[in-house]
Amino acid sequence: MNQVSTTLLVIGGGPGGYVAAIRAGQLGIQTVLVEAATPGGTCLNIGCIPSKALIHAAEEFDKAKHYADGSALGIMASAPSIDVSRTVQWKDGIVKRLTSGVGALLKKNDVQVIKGFARILDGKTVEVKGENGELLRVRCEHLLLASGSEPVELPFMPFGGMVVSSTEALSPADVPRRLVVVGAGYIGLELGTAYRKLGAEVTVVEALDRVLPAYDAELTKPVGAALKRLGVELRLGSSVLGLNAAGDGVRVKDANGEETVLAADRVLVAVGRRPRSAGFGLESLQLDMLGRAVKIDDGCRTSMRNVWAIGDLTGEPMLAHRAMAQGEMVAEIISGKRRHFTPNAIAAVCYTDPEVVVVGLSPLDAEKAGLDVISAQFPFAANGRAMTIESTDGFVRVVARRDNHLILGWQAVGRGVSELSTAFGQSIELGATLEDVAGTIHAHPTLGEAVQEAALRALGHALHI
Repeated sequence: MNQVSTTLLVIGGGPGGYVAAIRAGQLGIQTVLVEAATPGGTCLNIGCIPSKALIHAAEEFDKAKHYADGSALGIMASAPSIDVSRTVQWKDGIVKRLTSGVGALLKKNDVQVIKGFARILDGKTVEVKGENGELLRVRCEHLLLASGSEPVELPFMPFGGMVVSSTEALSPADVPRRLVVVGAGYIGLELGTAYRKLGAEVTVVEALDRVLPAYDAELTKPVGAALKRLGVELRLGSSVLGLNAAGDGVRVKDANGEETVLAADRVLVAVGRRPRSAGFGLESLQLDMLGRAVKIDDGCRTSMRNVWAIGDLTGEPMLAHRAMAQGEMVAEIISGKRRHFTPNAIAAVCYTDPEVVVVGLSPLDAEKAGLDVISAQFPFAANGRAMTIESTDGFVRVVARRDNHLILGWQAVGRGVSELSTAFGQSIELGATLEDVAGTIHAHPTLGEAVQEAALRALGHALHI
């Protein structure tokens, strides 16, 4: 058996793994990256990027239909049609450009990429099975685990046939006439909304009594209202029992125990993701765990010396940008730098229509923590830019300490608010106060003016409401 020795061995080429490898290469650390598929992981290949491409295509198609029905803007158009196969080709082109770019960066920084499946033998040794079945043993000083996460499968309704995960939903051969979405979290609603705009009849089934249950109710109200306007049917407080005997519908039980069957041509199961901690010999290390997640400290160290873990494998929040930041940090620690992963806030974005952004503490979070806070929001209905893009639903909300006005959190719901997440995160990381944001001149007309106005309102003197 051939053998390779390296300083750093990274298992997993997703956002966390490839960023760690690139940064390690920049720092002169001999690095090997093992990845069974194309570098980029779930995010670039079958998650963040392709889903946003599909969402954009659906939005443009829906806009064209809107113009065909008559628009206040005076735009007139014929009834549009869409070739989904071409849409998927366009989406795949974006994915290919990005993953090719990652591959080029790895090569530029002298990272050795080995394509194959890794199996951990011990904390210093990994066996890799290549595409042709050949085995390669890799010895390392440092082992970085970045295996990511996988969709949760319902045992009574496994993936296959008409039952799909987000992976299959992002590369459809066609648009189903009737789509049932199981789960009203961000994945289910993002894709459910996109499919509805593409022309499918969509029903969303959720066990809890509202959509996006991980977010506070005030933020999700505009999303729920938009879903109803789109014609998405919501079955809240309902549980899925499985497919019916004929295999053309989903059995659903409501809060009263009444069972019905929802006709379906396709079923998207989007009930969450879990750390990918099985199937590659992780158990041989006997690491401290938190359920299925690997337990780490603020330097992403596991309970075994020189074995590190980052990203979704370490549990919530399962966000690509968190994994990237952790990967970059681990590479720097291995190079001898002193670093700790202690962010004040990590933005979470839901790309529904309208979008939702949460950074830091909500008013309820602050209350639970026993903090005395000021909370104020500014509606997009009073924002000139929102009016000009025909999207006045939603608001920006700020949460700050009452005593010194230190900003603890931001929340927003509205079209395009994902682009405000950077400003939100920076204000919290830099320790900004309400006065700092209120005193910063914001360009007019922009959605960002609502950020300034929310801070002004918290101080008691908003100008445009």
